[in-house]
Amino acid sequence: MAMLVLGLLLFLGVHSTRIVADGWRTQMLGRLGEKGWKGLYSVISLVGFVLIVWGYGRARLDSVVLWNPIRGMNHLAALLMVVSFVLLAAAYVPRNAFKAKLHHPMVLGVKVWAFAHLLANNTLADVVLFGAFLVWAIADYASSRRRDRANHVTYAPGTTRGTVIAAVVGLVAWAVFVFGAHRWLIGVSPLGF
Repeated sequence: MAMLVLGLLLFLGVHSTRIVADGWRTQMLGRLGEKGWKGLYSVISLVGFVLIVWGYGRARLDSVVLWNPIRGMNHLAALLMVVSFVLLAAAYVPRNAFKAKLHHPMVLGVKVWAFAHLLANNTLADVVLFGAFLVWAIADYASSRRRDRANHVTYAPGTTRGTVIAAVVGLVAWAVFVFGAHRWLIGVSPLGF
């Protein structure tokens, strides 16, 4: 569990600099330059991610069960993951209605992903992993929206084409993941087959 927690601290810590230390981040950008900052950020993120994967894998081997799973929660989680995948796609597809309306669809996608996985999983490692990401996503979304308002940020209006592309890409990615990639990468079928 210690490796999982350390990984979360590194990964989410570096991803929280704009939430808790935006002034320090600006100073570091000035001192290191954009490439230097992005390089440091990437290395810390990668180390944190590797520790999360390794730590979660180890914690699952000796899991502490906190409650009995509620029947059907994995199906509800799979349904919520459709929303998550569409939001993640919307972060990258230009001029879609999701981004125009929600402004930070990737962070909302992470929020839905974490919540869905908390519904479907029942161990201490699950609560630590997905709970940490959920708390981070809530804080990051609120911080990002405050920053947008303070800086008078406007988002391009969405087009039908961009919105349809984001939805289709999200749905295809969800189908690939739920019907094969999740079992291959994580070792568990989200729908139980």
